[in-house]
Amino acid sequence: MASVSLGLWVDAGARYETLEENGMSHLLEHMLFKGTLRRSPRAIAEEIENVGGHLNAYTSRDHTTFYAKVLKEDVPLAMDILADIVQNSVLDSKELDREREVIIQEIGQAEDTPDDIVFDDLQEVAYPDQPLGRSILGTAERVANFKRDDVFAFLKGHYRCDNTIVAAAGNITHEDVVRLVSESLSSLPTGRPRAYEPARYGGGEKRSNRRTEQLHMTLGFPSVSFSDPDYYATQVFSTMLGGGMSSRLFQEVREERGLAYSVYSFTNSHADTGLFGVYAGTSPDMAGDLVQVIAGEMLAMTNQAPVDEIARARAQLKAGLLMSLESTSSRIEHMARQLLIFGRLISIDEMVDAVDAVDGAALVRVCERLLSDGGLSVATVGLSDRLPDYDRLQALFQAG
Repeated sequence: MASVSLGLWVDAGARYETLEENGMSHLLEHMLFKGTLRRSPRAIAEEIENVGGHLNAYTSRDHTTFYAKVLKEDVPLAMDILADIVQNSVLDSKELDREREVIIQEIGQAEDTPDDIVFDDLQEVAYPDQPLGRSILGTAERVANFKRDDVFAFLKGHYRCDNTIVAAAGNITHEDVVRLVSESLSSLPTGRPRAYEPARYGGGEKRSNRRTEQLHMTLGFPSVSFSDPDYYATQVFSTMLGGGMSSRLFQEVREERGLAYSVYSFTNSHADTGLFGVYAGTSPDMAGDLVQVIAGEMLAMTNQAPVDEIARARAQLKAGLLMSLESTSSRIEHMARQLLIFGRLISIDEMVDAVDAVDGAALVRVCERLLSDGGLSVATVGLSDRLPDYDRLQALFQAG
């Protein structure tokens, strides 16, 4: 390869925030690009783009990531810039004033996008009154009141050697990465930051009634953590239920009945919990029929699926995994997540073997767990008067 992807994963995302800090991780991610002791904001952008490279970042509930992709000869520059922004950012007050307004605009944009905000609402319902249930962006009111000292304290308290992973893939050796990190990141403080608050699944519903053309609906169930023995079985289950054009939901909801244009299932896992869900966008007058079909398809999966259907879902999952590893960016994401969560790298063979081991009995077990481990979570954006009330929805997903 001619290129290298490399990045820093800091084990400090939105779930590490207090209520008063909600939105701080995301704001800090933005601010680290706004100038260091050695570089202006413009210089950060120009230096990486002068060599044709790419520099970006994102914040999740679990961690914050800064990454670059460059030609192999420009790796020292990319590492120097990444190290510079996490160790030497000045967090200029004028830049902070500007960036707060940018993020407030970003919050407004998200609130104007129903098929985005419905997922934040589902997270809030599933994990009420705790960091894991709050928006990554925070609220406009809180962001507007963050001071430089607050942001600086969060940076110094959470960005530490003990919770930071550096990952690289492409035309580079492990020894080169170790050398660059030793030279560039020596100022990062040691010691672990405060731990996150353990997740507590709640359940319930939140309906945001707006005059939109479609009703955007998410249904959630308590699911598995990354380390749960049923993790891979849950991935296969999700693929069978709503993971592609051959999935049960796509075929029954869209192809057979025309109840929705977009319908799919998803899984979100964390170190200590997980959430399984189904999303659909439909006409408000079709919502009642749609949710009955979704419930019927999930309940049907408490019976063992045909062997060919299981094989197809396993093949889809393995192909997606193996194809993603052809991208150096995806490869560093895999490695960093594994080290943060498990403290070791998991081989491709081990993951493929785990997928191949999923059988019909495991899928039945997963389905029964999803439907019995806790209450249903429901979030909608749009006109939901044709959608059954919460108690009736809950009853739809109960066998018998």
